[in-house]
Amino acid sequence: MTGRPGRTGKTSKGGSQAGAGDLLQLVRSGRAVTRGALQQATGLSRATVGQRLDRLFRAGWLREGAGGPVDSPLGGRPAITLEFDDSHAVVLAADLDTRHARAAVLTLTGEVLAEHSGTLVIEDGPDAVLGELGHRFAALLEKAGHPAAEVCGIGLAVPGPVDSETGRVVQPPIMPGWDGYDIRGRLSRAFTELTGAPAVPVLVDNDANLMAYGEQRTGHPDCTAFVLVKVSTGIGAGVVVDGSIYRGVDGGAGDIGHIRVGADALCRCGSYGCLAAVASGGAVARRLAESGVPAASGSDVRDLLAAGHPEAAALAREAGRRVGDVLSTVVTLLNPGVLMIAGDLAGTPFLTGVRELLYQRALPRSTAHLDVVTSRLGERAALIGAGVLVVEHVYAPTRVEERLMAMGV
Repeated sequence: MTGRPGRTGKTSKGGSQAGAGDLLQLVRSGRAVTRGALQQATGLSRATVGQRLDRLFRAGWLREGAGGPVDSPLGGRPAITLEFDDSHAVVLAADLDTRHARAAVLTLTGEVLAEHSGTLVIEDGPDAVLGELGHRFAALLEKAGHPAAEVCGIGLAVPGPVDSETGRVVQPPIMPGWDGYDIRGRLSRAFTELTGAPAVPVLVDNDANLMAYGEQRTGHPDCTAFVLVKVSTGIGAGVVVDGSIYRGVDGGAGDIGHIRVGADALCRCGSYGCLAAVASGGAVARRLAESGVPAASGSDVRDLLAAGHPEAAALAREAGRRVGDVLSTVVTLLNPGVLMIAGDLAGTPFLTGVRELLYQRALPRSTAHLDVVTSRLGERAALIGAGVLVVEHVYAPTRVEERLMAMGV
């Protein structure tokens, strides 16, 4: 989870203003991993760098690694490298879908230590769902062998638009009863009540956003314009620009499932003709059920596609063409380097359909350097993205300074 830094990771401070948090960010990002490199990057004196690194060592956030190459042509001892110590804390992360949830304990660098996947119905409402998540987190910590006191934050992915300032979902089409609910507060209470640990930061974001963030940071860190499209029960997109999630004014960016495509199908949002109403996993499942094939959800369609069901493959390809038509506009507008297809329908038939319409309708200039790929992290993408979000928040330079002062370091 250390990848290239987002906007909060840029060391804009110079000279004596660069603090311990800035030095930690330079080490975590790999931009400066020796004392000499930190002096050069910040303009600080050797003594000042040493003092600020000492605070990070005492907090347990840095450790010394192996010796690096000798820079001087005259030889001498190799420089000792510095490493972010990911063993001092863990992150809790969860990914909610309409009828399913995945939860995990992660290291600070994204390794899954313990994981649980199972039924959790989002229509049961936020109080019940978030309370159950608290129980699952407590059990996972015990399974992973880590005390709750080591948790530095919780990340949650939800299938709806999120105001990142408040962590509340905003008019979510497939999350009845969740609009404006205090998700952060309820999940924080569930965690502390069930573990006895102090409150920790809780960050909430849209699932497609966090999938995009996880995939970009771990697999495409040099891609400055990255788009992920999740096609499951609904359809949504996550956009990462210059290492940061692009959310729009109030979290509504990427909600392509409700772009009107001229059809007369009724969408769950109450409107007619939305892309999700005709090309999502749920829409394909309904068409299969109407023809006598047992299918009730996008996950059922995924299973049919894995089994090579011909009608499911044909409908998935048709859905891909509809999505590809919309994505031709998205690609022309954003000019991404990577377009990733993820979710229940992200297989060969759907991808073939996307490519057919995308390359036919988009400007050649927009697709000349475009890679159209499928998910690398699979069902863990949103979990990894949620973990990255928490780590970037907790170890942002200004928060590092605040935490060190609170620790008396």
